[in-house]
Amino acid sequence: MAANGQWCLIESDPGVFSELIKDFGCTGLQVEELWSLDECAFNELKPVHGLIFLFKWKNESEQDQQGKVVYGDTDIFFAKQVINNACATQAIISVLLNIESKDISLGDTLTQFREFTSSFNPALKGMSLTNADRLREVHNSFARQNMFEFDSKSAEKDDDVYHFVAFVPFKDRVYELDGLKPGPIDHGPFTDDWLTVVRPLLQSRVARHAATEITFNLMAVVGDKLMALDRELRAAEGDMLIADIKNKMRIEEEKRANYKIENIRRKHNYIPLIMEMLKILSEKGMLLPLTEKAKEKLASKSSTKKAGPS
Repeated sequence: MAANGQWCLIESDPGVFSELIKDFGCTGLQVEELWSLDECAFNELKPVHGLIFLFKWKNESEQDQQGKVVYGDTDIFFAKQVINNACATQAIISVLLNIESKDISLGDTLTQFREFTSSFNPALKGMSLTNADRLREVHNSFARQNMFEFDSKSAEKDDDVYHFVAFVPFKDRVYELDGLKPGPIDHGPFTDDWLTVVRPLLQSRVARHAATEITFNLMAVVGDKLMALDRELRAAEGDMLIADIKNKMRIEEEKRANYKIENIRRKHNYIPLIMEMLKILSEKGMLLPLTEKAKEKLASKSSTKKAGPS
């Protein structure tokens, strides 16, 4: 569990992020994972209101940076990251607070937060986000249960450090919102479809690190599919079209039901059950033999791997 005032690490998963958005009080959105940077993969998810990109962070020079950092006052919401582990929620909120669609309702929590921080500079916005009790509470609801509490440590030089950034369309320009940068990064204008700008950008970034790194994750913040399908169903005519829409709704509902089950399992504390099972096994004299058997099995697997195929 995260200690008071701290933010836990959370899993990069569309079911997790969709529930975060819902619990923040926002409606009209969901999160989908992208497995490809092909144009058709993006087209299937439209409308796409923002992208959240997870990658292994490396300290790059300004010469390697794409786009131009915007300094000073700007209408776009941008917050500096001032605490570890909050970058996932910060990336989500960076998308949500910059959506210009009237079909999306932010809800009271995010609307009040945006109004409260509207005159703040990026550092103060970051501090306000860090100290927003409701947002931290929702984020930390996905904290993993641990048998012991450990002091949090800073990443060492050789540790793998992963980082989330957001990409959003805002006032006919594409911005990258990275809380570790001094300001939003302007990647230029777009005309009809902002994805025509951001897709080559992501392809270039992945290709640049492909030789040494394969750990990337890309998720899209998109319109609520069930709401869109419900609107289609109301306007549909013809039995085949109606049946097709109902089938798509069924698939989406099943997916959400699975997400709900997975999130319940993520949040559940299994430690008391495990401890009770270990206690019973110990009382029956079964724990030590099972432990030794597991060690032997592990050693056998290790020796088989070292020997290789015969």
